[in-house]
Amino acid sequence: MVKDQTKSLKTETCQLRLKASRDALEVIQGKWRVPIIISLTFGNKRFGEIKREISDISPKMLSQELRILEENQIIQRHVYDSKPVMVEYELTALGRSMKKMLDELLTWGLHFRKQILNKQD
Repeated sequence: MVKDQTKSLKTETCQLRLKASRDALEVIQGKWRVPIIISLTFGNKRFGEIKREISDISPKMLSQELRILEENQIIQRHVYDSKPVMVEYELTALGRSMKKMLDELLTWGLHFRKQILNKQD
């Protein structure tokens, strides 16, 4: 009986972790969202500033990805009543909460690149 309860608890825990990781990956999936988030970890930016930092993204794709990140409450868009109108993007508290994960991803990415480059030598 205890063995069945332990197995059931492990299955529930596994399912919960799988769902949560799928949700997280859904938000950050693709080639551009993580770079956009990383760009905004260095401070609020206007569209053109983000575009310059991520030079190989098209304006249409950047606009689309910013919209998705805003819908998922990772970033916030501020429109200032000025002439011309100024729009600025910033990370929300939820977006800033990704810092530890992004740091770990960077650490792993540096390790991965080193391993791959060493294999190619």
